Amino acid sequence: MSNILKAKVNNNFDFDISSDDISSLDIVSVSNSNYHLLHDDKSFHCEINNSNFSKKTYQVSVNNTLYKVQISNDLDVLINDMGFSIGSKKAITSIIAPMPGLILEINIEVGQDIKENDTLLILEAMKMENSITSPIDGVIKAIHSKKGDAVDKGQLIIEFE
Repeated sequence: MSNILKAKVNNNFDFDISSDDISSLDIVSVSNSNYHLLHDDKSFHCEINNSNFSKKTYQVSVNNTLYKVQISNDLDVLINDMGFSIGSKKAITSIIAPMPGLILEINIEVGQDIKENDTLLILEAMKMENSITSPIDGVIKAIHSKKGDAVDKGQLIIEFE
C-alpha cells in the first residue's frame, strides 16, 4: 500500500495527495476546526464544518466557499472496487417469509425495541421449526401475520421503523 490518499471534491474533482504534499503545507491551526493556509503567496481561511470519520467525508469551507470532500486510501479504493463498503449499515426495513409455512409463535409486539439476532418468530416448514431472527437492531413497526397463519414464500411478515 502506498502513502497516496485519494480526495474527491464535490463529487466532481479527483486529487491524489501524497504525504510529502501534506508535510509541505504552510498551515497553522487557529482553533479546533479553523486553519490559516498560505499557498502561492495567497492566504486562505479554512474551516472544517462537518466531519464523518466512519465514512471519511468532510464539509470544508475555504474563504467562505463550501466543499464536500471524501478521502480514501488504497485499501478503501480496493474495498469499493470489490463492491463492498466501509461502515455501511444494513438497510433492512422488513422480514419476508423465506419459505411457505405456518407461524407457530410470534415473540414480538408492535413498538418493541429489538436487537440483532433476537428471535422474532417461529415458522414451521416441512415439519421443522425455524427461528426467524432479526437482522438488525430496530423497532417493530408492524406485524402482518399472527400465530396460526399460513404464509407463502416472499410474503411480508414484519416491518421495522
